Amino acid sequence: MSGDRGIRVGVVGASGLAGGELMRLIGQHPNLELTFLGGSQHAGRRPSELHPGLRQDLGLVVEPVTDDVADRVDVLLLSTPAPVSADLAARFADRVESVVDLSGAFRIRSDELHHKWYPKVPRADGLADRFVYGVPELVGEEMVGAPLISLAGCYATAITLGLAPLVFELGMNLDHVLVDGKSGSSGGGVHLRTSDLHPFRAGAIAPYSPTGHRHAAEVSDFLGRSKPGTVGTLSMSAYGVSNVRGLLASCYVLTRDDVDERTLSRAYLRFYRKHPFVRVRRNNETLIPVPDPQATLGSNYCDVTVMHDPDGGRIVVLSALDNLVKGAAGQAVQAINKRYGLPEETGLTMQPVMPA
Repeated sequence: MSGDRGIRVGVVGASGLAGGELMRLIGQHPNLELTFLGGSQHAGRRPSELHPGLRQDLGLVVEPVTDDVADRVDVLLLSTPAPVSADLAARFADRVESVVDLSGAFRIRSDELHHKWYPKVPRADGLADRFVYGVPELVGEEMVGAPLISLAGCYATAITLGLAPLVFELGMNLDHVLVDGKSGSSGGGVHLRTSDLHPFRAGAIAPYSPTGHRHAAEVSDFLGRSKPGTVGTLSMSAYGVSNVRGLLASCYVLTRDDVDERTLSRAYLRFYRKHPFVRVRRNNETLIPVPDPQATLGSNYCDVTVMHDPDGGRIVVLSALDNLVKGAAGQAVQAINKRYGLPEETGLTMQPVMPA
């Protein structure tokens, strides 16, 4: 970015759900200018044709991604499947100021673990080590000036924000973490699958990943490098529910460390007091129990509640967010703000829409 010119942003994967959210958020950001929309299947189509909610004429149509894109953008946002992101990141890593990837291509640092969960996503040698990975609240200072940023997945965002105060603030040793995740249909994107057809999805609680999830591996890889606390095992079961947007990650933590509810509550409030997008809440503070994904929809908030279950010998952490905003597009804009030294809330002050 030079002089008073806005930050020029290109979105690849413009036809997807997260791509639509990126256009919506960039359009209301005072410092960002959308200058390129990339895609392969919908070349020549206007944003309003792909996303009915976007009626504003942006003067852009979807185009194939060619090498001259590097001359048209400062930031290239990759809202694309992991194999496509891996290819485009290698292609543009040293040609634009910053590449921000929303896929899973570079989230897992370990090559061995990456190959286990993303066997069809080859990466250029050494490229993963150049990416700053994570949630802005936890690695934001590393994002300042970063040329390559890999954002956490939607579930991984909820889980790491839920567990971070235990690991970073209290330095606890989490022997076992069991995660129960429930997410709406938008988490699966716009690909046509039988399981996502309305007759099967409506009213469903579908155990689509009951014995493992790549976002759990992502969290384990990240927290495994963290201090002062430790994480032993972290496993996850994921369920699809009939909501369109939003997810809830319920984390059940087993630890031998002594803890009480007051200590937990104070640690969470202390840890997040300077992070406006994480709202630490009491479970019974509103007319409906929270965290509830419905209370975050359309916003960049993650609502977190921590409780102690002395009878069960566990800590219960609940994290809720909008998977398309804080879990994807909003987090991308937040990362751009951090990268360019803008106030973190810039362009992201919208409140949740409820009921939705």
